[in-house]
Amino acid sequence: MAPLGDIIRRDRLAHPQAFTPAYKTSVLRSPRRALVSVEPGPGENTGPIFKANILAPLDNDLIRNYAKDGEAVGERIIVHGKVLDETGRPVRNTLLEVWQANAGGRYRHHNDSYLAALDPNFGGAGRCMTDDDGNYFFRTIRPGPYPWRNNGSDWRPAHIHFSLFGDAFVQRLVSQLYFEGDPLIHLCPILGTLPDDAARQRLVAKLDMGNSVPFDALAYRFDIVLRGRRQTFFETQPEGL
Repeated sequence: MAPLGDIIRRDRLAHPQAFTPAYKTSVLRSPRRALVSVEPGPGENTGPIFKANILAPLDNDLIRNYAKDGEAVGERIIVHGKVLDETGRPVRNTLLEVWQANAGGRYRHHNDSYLAALDPNFGGAGRCMTDDDGNYFFRTIRPGPYPWRNNGSDWRPAHIHFSLFGDAFVQRLVSQLYFEGDPLIHLCPILGTLPDDAARQRLVAKLDMGNSVPFDALAYRFDIVLRGRRQTFFETQPEGL
């Protein structure tokens, strides 16, 4: 473990190129001119401050937090892990938000026109906070894969979107986690933008039978590293915090 104050340089070669034609929307989204650095103002640097009392009892239970007349349908899973800094130290009181498709691969969003049915008892969103040891935990339904209009019809692997808030709005990080053993991972054009296989593997949650609940739910472990050589890749800030 590195001493406090040491800077661990990140591996820039592990980051994807902004212009990646195999990921079709990157053609229009990638910048054509040099980026301009804008200094954050007081509004970005002075909050937010989150405390556990902002959470409702079912915020981290996506199986039940939207239910009207039962529970969400699908493969029940637990996702847990730690949020760590670049030296492996736990990060406490971090707000983690998640959102995802349902078991059929459909989001509860008016722009999602996939033919899979909506689950009336599944909203697809939740949140939790890390404890003093950096641990987080939520229960959900394993999302289904779905087709998308990239180079005709590609398929997204099962995935869960997540975001982390630091102690300022400009520190918000957004990424996706995938599931060990999913054969679509190696076919995904979005994951394929990462040139380094080790970086791709750091976005894969590992099956954790030791924390599964018998006759109820499988568990997956997904640790999130904010910066450094083993950093989790983030869409909003590839360099992490």
